[in-house]
Amino acid sequence: MTHQDQTHTTGTAAVRRSDRRRRLARAALAVTTVAGLGTAGAGVAQAAGAASATPTCSVAGLTASFGRTLGGGMNHQGVVVRLKNTGSHTCLLRGYPGLGLENSAHRTLPSTTHWGDTWYAKSPAKTTLTLRKGQSAEAVIAWTHANTGTSGAVHAAYLQVTPPAATSHKTLKFPEWVDHGDLRVTALAYRIHVNP
Repeated sequence: MTHQDQTHTTGTAAVRRSDRRRRLARAALAVTTVAGLGTAGAGVAQAAGAASATPTCSVAGLTASFGRTLGGGMNHQGVVVRLKNTGSHTCLLRGYPGLGLENSAHRTLPSTTHWGDTWYAKSPAKTTLTLRKGQSAEAVIAWTHANTGTSGAVHAAYLQVTPPAATSHKTLKFPEWVDHGDLRVTALAYRIHVNP
């Protein structure tokens, strides 16, 4: 083998070694990038898991109460109802409360609940509310009442308030006449603007 051949062979081997080092470096970079993406993906998944780990508020972890009483003309009446997180953990509420009427013996009376705007307030958009311990959400309930004993009027003693996604309810004293048992309620919000 001539000196020129030896030089060419040595040069070719050096080029091959250099190419091999570059390929190894690229492979190592690719592995690092994929690992980094995997770690980032795991971080996103953990964050999403933490958000979805916040439970829906349970009936046992809430108290229900009435706030401001709302009057008005044309036999309209209403009240603000509040659901307060009295549990030990943060929880979520989303949507509309369910409502029902009971008589003095706690027997369910015929009633219909309409979700949306009321005489007193425009319903806020349906959003997920995060309630920390001690925090409340509210909704506005409205109904009409003609003269006592009017045909189709339901005489209630109690109001059932069912939190969204719940299968049981809270019961509040509610000695009211409700025309045809028709109740209207807004979606829950941290605070609802009530028309004067």
